[in-house]
Order: sequence, then C-alpha cells, then structure tokens
Amino acid sequence: MSSPDVTILVDMGFALPKVQKALEVTGNKGVEPAMEWLLAHSDDPPTLVLSGASESSSSEASISAKNNVASPNDNDDTNQTAKSLKCDVCGKLFQSSLEVEYHATKSGHGSFSESLEEKKPLTEDEKKEKLKLLEDKMRQKRKEREDQEKKESYEKEKSRIKSGKEMAEARKRLEDLEMKKLLEQRRRDKEEDRLARAAIREKIEADKAARRAKAAAESGQATPLVESPPAISPPTVVAPKRDYKETKLQIRLTNGQTLTQNFGCKEQLSAVRLYVEMNRTDSPGSFNLVTTFPRKVFSDEDYDTPLDVLGLVPSAVIFVQKKAE
Repeated sequence: MSSPDVTILVDMGFALPKVQKALEVTGNKGVEPAMEWLLAHSDDPPTLVLSGASESSSSEASISAKNNVASPNDNDDTNQTAKSLKCDVCGKLFQSSLEVEYHATKSGHGSFSESLEEKKPLTEDEKKEKLKLLEDKMRQKRKEREDQEKKESYEKEKSRIKSGKEMAEARKRLEDLEMKKLLEQRRRDKEEDRLARAAIREKIEADKAARRAKAAAESGQATPLVESPPAISPPTVVAPKRDYKETKLQIRLTNGQTLTQNFGCKEQLSAVRLYVEMNRTDSPGSFNLVTTFPRKVFSDEDYDTPLDVLGLVPSAVIFVQKKAE
C-alpha cells in the first residue's frame, strides 16, 4: 500500500502495519485521525510478521531475507528468536515484512535478514517532535489551501464587480438616452403649444377686424381700408417637424421576436445597437444590424451616423443578424 498518508506516517517513525491499521480503523479520513489513533495505541505490543508477505515487487527482498537467515540446524543457539528484520544495505530495522516491502519499494534495496536486535519504539520526546513536525506540515497545507480559497474568492468577487460595473454603465447610458428623448419631446410640445397660441391670437385679431368692418358697413360709414391678415392656417412646417423629429423602429431578433421603440431622428445608430444589447432575448454574441429594402449591412462607420441620414425616418424595420464566427 502506497499513499501520501502512509508515506507521511511511516516517515515519522510509525510501523507500517500500525499505519495501515490506523488508516483502516479511522476510515481513511486522513493523516490527523490516524496519527491520533496511533498515539493513543502507542503502548500496544508490536506484532512481528515474518510470513505472509504479498507477492509484489518486493518478493526478491523477502527471498533474500530467508536465504540470509541461518537454518535452526546450523545455529548453535536455538533458543534465540528473531526480533526484527534488518536491511543489509542501510542497516534499518523493521518489525514486519510489510515494512520490508515498503522500504524495498521506496529505496530499491533488495537484501534483508533476520536480526536479534529489537526496533526501539519512539520515546515520548521523539513522539512529541514527530507530532510537532506533522502539525507544522498540516498547518502549512491548511494555510496553502486557505490562501488558494481566498485567491479564488477574490477572483470571483472581482469578476462579479466588473460585471456589475458594466451592467451599471450600460443601464446609465440607456437612462441618458431616455432622458434626452424625454427632454426633446418636452421641447417639441412647448414649441407646438407656442405656435398653437400664436395661431389662436391671429384668428381672434382677424375676427375682430371682420366685425369692425361689418359694423362700419351697416352704419353707412366708409369702410376703412384694413389690411386683412393673412389666412390663418396651421403652419406647414409643424406637421413635418413633428413627424420627422422621431422615428419608429421595429427590430426583429434572431429568434423571431420583434422589439418596437421610438428614437430621435438625430440619434446615432449606436443608440439602436445599445438598445438591442440591453433588451435582446435571443442567443448572446456579436451581431450586425441589417435592412432588407434596400438590403444594407451597417458598418462600424454607420454607427456614428444619425438615423435620418441613414434613411431610417419616419419608420423602418431592422433585422439583427448574428456575425459569422
């Protein structure tokens, strides 16, 4: 078994069988629960496993250990029993063949033998030192994870703020356009009222002059020569001005929906583009504005041109056409 958790705990000096058992007992929830279990069961007697090694990449090490162990028939002291396994290359002691396999896999050493030496357990000071080292590592990893989470959170917040600013700016531009149209409409209304009042005054003066002339004719007096005021008629310029101060545009989106909006004749085509961007419900992406009769695809230079110059007054139909990728 080879995993980061096993490597950390074995490097701290814990026996591989106990490490595997600790991880199994704690449900493989990480180094910290396994370490707490190991410290709580540090006084449990170790079990020396001299057989049952798995046939893995370290099988050569197990065979070498058996070959290097003297036969009981050739040993003068038959009462002595092996207390550990020893690496003939680096001299490290191990309590089980599992530890031998792990060491062989990690270091590449392939020669082991039984030893009468007993692997000393960690002292309290060594345990505290190992524990402190592990806590420092876990604290460092926790700090790195928190820093990464903070960085990701900062990037998300930065992106959200940027998107919010862009939406606020677009909304403000639309509000400015609406305000301009409202002010222009009020100005037109005032001008029409002024002209209407002037026409009424002229009609009243004409009626007065006509009555005076009629009264003079009935009394037999010479009719004074009165210049008749010009015929009062609605100013010929009023209707065209009112009709062409504003244009009504029908904007057909790519999904078939139609948007209808009034724009000032002197507004630029870019105002129409902004209105589409703020109100479109079809698929997002870059697009062109197109007319069909006659067909024209507006270029970038056209967006700075007033609508009346582009021939979109007093009304027009514009199609939204998706740009080719």
